[in-house]
Amino acid sequence: MLEAKLSEAAILKRLLDAIKELVTDANFECNEEGITLQAMDNSHVALVAVKLAASGFKKYRCDRPMPLGVNLTSLTKVLKCAKDDDTCTLKASDDGDLLNFVYEARNTDRIAEYELKLMDIDSDTLGIPDTEYDARVTMPSAEFGRIVRDLSMLGESVRIEVSKEGVRFASEGEAANGSVLLKSTELPSGGEKKNAVRIELNSHVNLTFSLKYLVNFSKSTSLSSVVQLMMSNDVPLLVSYEFGQGHIHYYLAPKIGDD
Repeated sequence: MLEAKLSEAAILKRLLDAIKELVTDANFECNEEGITLQAMDNSHVALVAVKLAASGFKKYRCDRPMPLGVNLTSLTKVLKCAKDDDTCTLKASDDGDLLNFVYEARNTDRIAEYELKLMDIDSDTLGIPDTEYDARVTMPSAEFGRIVRDLSMLGESVRIEVSKEGVRFASEGEAANGSVLLKSTELPSGGEKKNAVRIELNSHVNLTFSLKYLVNFSKSTSLSSVVQLMMSNDVPLLVSYEFGQGHIHYYLAPKIGDD
């Protein structure tokens, strides 16, 4: 059986808000190490990979590996019934067809229980190769979200170029063009700066991506104040958000030519 207790339901709610528009149905794969999800979007352009480590739960028990196939729209509705600061316990029996949710209010004796019907979903786990990226940009996630939202009002694509000058986001639309350049932040020795932009560059990278997807990815800002963009020419972009319980990774294939 599975029993997984989170100290705050808000974590799951934010996670679902970040991926529900990309993925319709998905398997949450549970084992003794934690819960993972991996799914392609419907048009097979983007891949999302989520990990919630067992150590991030208040209580975690999973006797044997088990997939929990869920419809994310239905799961979102069940999670909306929890307050952000409720504890949230997920329970599933080994051969059952229901996922149970128990929400316990922090300051009252209120305990709410919900059940979600599980689905049989055929999904192949894709092997994601370890990639040595040519460029790695670490920046505030709110800044990344603002840039892609602003540029999405001008055009459908964004060119991301990482060079010694910094990282440039540029979009060309029918009526207007725009670009934003972020330079690497000079940090005092041994110091950290909250809104720092850090760029690690092995070689110049220049790739074009769909803004619609990047705007979607930026919904993970609620999970982490920092985002990492990892790029190499001709391989998918990795957009990574790390948070206390684990991570959410998005992979997006670059646009080639005029498509």
